Amino acid sequence: MHIQIVTFELHGIDEAGYQAQAEAVAPAFAALPGLRAKVWLADPGTNTYGGVYTWDDRAAMETYLAGELFRGLQATPGIGTVVSRDFAVLEEPTKLTRGGH
Repeated sequence: MHIQIVTFELHGIDEAGYQAQAEAVAPAFAALPGLRAKVWLADPGTNTYGGVYTWDDRAAMETYLAGELFRGLQATPGIGTVVSRDFAVLEEPTKLTRGGH
């Protein structure tokens, strides 16, 4: 399992407009090979939006980063600089805290 956290700011688009875009593109994310789950994030107070992705492995995440969907996110009008960070998962303590569900 591998975790990716993506963040960005909205510029020239309000939260309702972003949410409509997110709902429209969510099925494409659901179809990504190796994506176990994506949690969509919003912090209007700091204008920070993004997602927490749970991948089968790092290779699946790297395929997403090299693909059309991630490039589309980066090129979307109204989306500021996209920051992606990835993390290895400590499997045993994660199992103990039900993190694999």
